[in-house]
Amino acid sequence: MDKALSVNRLAWKLLETLLDNQDFYGVKASRTSSGAYFVDAGINASGGFQAGQIMTEICMGGCGKAEIGFKAYGDLELPSITVYTDHPAIAALGSQFAGWRIKDGESVVIGSGPARAVALKPKEIYQELGYKDSSDKAVLVLETDRLPSNEFVERVVNACQISPENLAMVAAPTASIAGLTQVTGRIVETGIHKLRTLGLNPLSVRYACGYAPIPPLCREFEVAMARTNDAILYGGTVYCMVEHDDEEALGKIVEQAPSKASKSYGKPFLQIFKEADRDFYKIDHGLFAPAVMIINNIKTGKIFRAGEVNPKVLAESLGF
Repeated sequence: MDKALSVNRLAWKLLETLLDNQDFYGVKASRTSSGAYFVDAGINASGGFQAGQIMTEICMGGCGKAEIGFKAYGDLELPSITVYTDHPAIAALGSQFAGWRIKDGESVVIGSGPARAVALKPKEIYQELGYKDSSDKAVLVLETDRLPSNEFVERVVNACQISPENLAMVAAPTASIAGLTQVTGRIVETGIHKLRTLGLNPLSVRYACGYAPIPPLCREFEVAMARTNDAILYGGTVYCMVEHDDEEALGKIVEQAPSKASKSYGKPFLQIFKEADRDFYKIDHGLFAPAVMIINNIKTGKIFRAGEVNPKVLAESLGF
């Protein structure tokens, strides 16, 4: 693990691109009362695909690239995001993973992005990766439809042990173009996280790429949230190059890695969510995985593949 790699310093350079080109990216930047940056990419701003693309790269701590294109999923042709990284453990788990629950008044906001690597949220992931970012600047990505409170900013600043003017928050609700883009841009992170839960050491993943469709925009949060999940569960593909000594064990991991291995698979996520009384914890967590997982063991050259794209459920979810 390259401890000298600073996800926050790399992401801050991308942040400056947003700050210097606000009209181009359709974002609005401001300062909070304490001096922290807040970049609106979809709450009251018009941020689109390009804002979502750079948000995705910020969320990966500047350790990955994102590209927007068009792909076919059965008879469906949809705008899609492709992401790739040569630092998958840091980019996906050390930065992009939505693993920081931050209280804001009576609600809880989920934070992701490189600020987590300064605050070490959650701590066990960074212990496993053997990584900590010592940057004096921090960038946090938020899926939210409102501005953060002063108390929220104070909590983040204190956790990161930085001055407020060195904190930047980039936000977009899921029900926005930038939000849909950056959420489906978590396709590789979703795949690596699933492999980790199945017992694969994330540090053994040397290179990774993946793609998923960007759903049509719907302003209703639950629908937008469900569509982004279905984009990954039924349309997402992840390809990882790993170094592994036990091919039998690796093959078994790959078999269980796709969403199809879950008992909850086969219905649009909105239906699954409602049947679970809108409680994520009642849903089989094995469902949260890409549709297709492909692993290349670079020690032997062998390829393992499991899962399939499901255009039927994808079309039902996306309203086609």
